[in-house]
Amino acid sequence: MMIINAQNLKFFRRLFRKNLPIIVFFLLLTTCKKKESLQTKSIKTASGWGYTISYKDKILIRQSIIPVISNTKSFKSEDDALKVAALVVKKLNQNTSPSVTKNDLILLKIKM
Repeated sequence: MMIINAQNLKFFRRLFRKNLPIIVFFLLLTTCKKKESLQTKSIKTASGWGYTISYKDKILIRQSIIPVISNTKSFKSEDDALKVAALVVKKLNQNTSPSVTKNDLILLKIKM
């Protein structure tokens, strides 16, 4: 059994203070991992543009047509496809449904 006396207590305090920066650095290094994010990419289709959303190089969503509208048309521009992809990523990051509404398309000024 170890008896804690003043001399031992001073030794442990000195040792702790001396190694505190190393301990803090190690804790920060292990807890601050780079958070993987969702990646968007435009894709060229036969009739226009679409997009993909991937995570760690695995495609999660491949959208080659404009969602919600009754016709099966691709986006008219690459910019339109990427605007909708950004909206879907935003919804996924907020843990909400990634579905796109007609109102979303209107607000983003997507040409249909």
